[in-house]
Amino acid sequence: MKVTVIGGGVIGYTCAHELARAGHDVTVLAADPPDRTTSAVAAAVWFPYEAAPADAVLRWGARSLRAFTELAADPGTGVSLRSGLVLHRTASPDLWWTAAVASAETVLDGLPHGVPSATRCTLPVIDMGRYLPWLVAAAGVRTVVGEVRDLADVEGAVVVAAGLRSGGLLADEDVTPVRGQVVRLANPGLTDWLIDDDNPAGLTYVVPRDHDVVCGGTAERGAWSVDPSPGVETAILTRVRDLVPALRDAAVASRGVGLRPARSAVRLDRVERDGRPVVSCYGHGGAGVTLSWGCAAEVVALLGRDGGPV
Repeated sequence: MKVTVIGGGVIGYTCAHELARAGHDVTVLAADPPDRTTSAVAAAVWFPYEAAPADAVLRWGARSLRAFTELAADPGTGVSLRSGLVLHRTASPDLWWTAAVASAETVLDGLPHGVPSATRCTLPVIDMGRYLPWLVAAAGVRTVVGEVRDLADVEGAVVVAAGLRSGGLLADEDVTPVRGQVVRLANPGLTDWLIDDDNPAGLTYVVPRDHDVVCGGTAERGAWSVDPSPGVETAILTRVRDLVPALRDAAVASRGVGLRPARSAVRLDRVERDGRPVVSCYGHGGAGVTLSWGCAAEVVALLGRDGGPV
């Protein structure tokens, strides 16, 4: 069956990959090339941030975790398995997400001031600069660059996976940007990542890759600017260097801003419109990479082999 996937980010191309593997004739309609999408800005450590509902997120995330763990065996994918810490600022942290993780241990010693505990685990870190080209090539589907403004202009079965643009295509007002700014530093030799999303000074994370370290961040709901703010960057650097002193002399390599497509809950469903199936897959907040393979598998199931759900 011919299927058009609207969206050229990690969700769109993962859906395209799995649909093609299921035997469909797939075309991706992309408003921007992959390296200009929000996906390209992501620090991309597996972590279910700013996505709901929890039960579905856990299911999709667990499947994606297995997929990324398998991909880490191939250096060409840009996926690696790295140990790191999730810092907890409360005495009783909510560790719901650890149900998907093979091994997670509590750490009580050697933590920054004001951090009573942390969870150490090994998770996939995805270098999006390498992973997105791999994913596009692995999907092996046609790509047409251009913005879709009306689903009536697209023939056949459709998968709407266009991030923030999805709301306009489906008249869904429950989609809003959550602005994320990062600064990438030269890597002084770090291997372990760190997440401190309850830092009182602001969301903070440090995600080392082979040649740089992605440092963040922000979670500015309703903000649309994609221009990096020097003041925000200074604040990010202050937070990450307080937590990771090895970064104090690390030079800035690059910077970026992405607009996370937030929604009260991820929309993943199927409707019939003008006699053809339309599957929605958007609203992943800060967890698009984390949920990508699990959501793509559900898209395939919703669409079925001949347009009827399996």
